[in-house]
Amino acid sequence: MDRVALRGLKARGHHGVFPEEREKGQTFVVDLVLGLDTRPAAADDDLTKTVHYGIVAEEVVAVVQGEPVDLIETLAERIAQACLKHERVEEVEVRVHKPDAPITVPFDDVTVTITRSRV
Repeated sequence: MDRVALRGLKARGHHGVFPEEREKGQTFVVDLVLGLDTRPAAADDDLTKTVHYGIVAEEVVAVVQGEPVDLIETLAERIAQACLKHERVEEVEVRVHKPDAPITVPFDDVTVTITRSRV
């Protein structure tokens, strides 16, 4: 299976279990790896035979900016389902970064990574 990756998609969302996270919001960063067969697109040099990653990026940002959820696990699942709506995408790996998570000790990042497929 071939891979198309989008790294570092940034959007502001209001996800989290604490009231201040919901009120103030914070930046979330999303990395995607889309699994699909790119051979038909490459053979014909035809965008309609692959996934339009620009559209996927816009849809992922809309999910992050959309309805708040408590957990980034839930956010990752919603993003995965949005990606799998694209006919050519057979599998997706989603990593959601929450670099401003309300943790009281020094840290660089919090991430949740999930993999989902049509199977």
